[in-house]
Amino acid sequence: MSDRVAALRDAYGEALAELGRTNERIVVLDADLSPTTKTSIFAKEFPDRFFDVGVAEANLISVAAGLASAGKIAFASTFTVFGVEKGLNQFKQSVAYPRLNVKLVTTHGGMSVGEDGSSHFCLEDIAIMRSLPHVTVILPADAIETKAATKVIAEYNGPVFMRLSRPKTPLIYDDGYRYEGRDLDFKIGKSLTLRDGKDVTIVATGLMVAEALRAASDLVKEGIDAGVINVHTIKPLDREAILRAARGTGALVTVEEHNIIGGLGGAVAEVLVEEAPVPMVRVGIRDTYGESGPWKELFAKYGLTAANIAQAAKKVMKRKS
Repeated sequence: MSDRVAALRDAYGEALAELGRTNERIVVLDADLSPTTKTSIFAKEFPDRFFDVGVAEANLISVAAGLASAGKIAFASTFTVFGVEKGLNQFKQSVAYPRLNVKLVTTHGGMSVGEDGSSHFCLEDIAIMRSLPHVTVILPADAIETKAATKVIAEYNGPVFMRLSRPKTPLIYDDGYRYEGRDLDFKIGKSLTLRDGKDVTIVATGLMVAEALRAASDLVKEGIDAGVINVHTIKPLDREAILRAARGTGALVTVEEHNIIGGLGGAVAEVLVEEAPVPMVRVGIRDTYGESGPWKELFAKYGLTAANIAQAAKKVMKRKS
């Protein structure tokens, strides 16, 4: 993992501009937050294809749906808490139900919003959006994966929800979407195994993939061989990878910057209980609201660190039969 850091939202804005240069069907919408969501990068280059609807998230989704129904590929962006919670009914009725080609890409997701405080946290978005039929749900792990994902979902015909974060975070992948010398392809519904393991598998998504890799490195020092899977697509979930890990190591830890209810942990548990019951521990927000503060301090307080993940791995291993 690189020492370099970058913000996922910056990569998203850059990817939109690149897409705009080659595909005139791309249109971008925002709800008065374009300098922060970085859709302003697209807006500056393609003002005729950018629409700021103001502080009106329901309208944001409705206008995007209208543009998509006219054949456009509509990217709609705002903060996660606003896009998911204020635009939910419109997204369900006007986008998901008719399967329109709208990409709701929200920034400032999870607890890493930090100093913006609890009112701006959205810790339930994965649970909400993955419960909607026809909706693909994606959480990239770093800026490089964000750029790859943005380009792929532009080619995918159908509703997508993609959650991005606020801070600059470590780059897991090398430029060009490579990992440890391997060229990668971002495929919707297919996870990435970043580390093979024999004793336990850490299944992580979003910003927590970096913490999972740190935890695995720390566990090696204690003689524990932990695998790490980056589940960048929560829905459709890569069931094959989950089952392979369950049968291979016999114990799983899920890690997410989200309420442990209904998110990645819930999705993985549904697969395991139906097809391969093995011990599992969920690391995430334990059904509580957050508070204002530096995001790294919040991660430490709410149990979202490599140390917490390593502790969970050791705990679940004791339950292996």
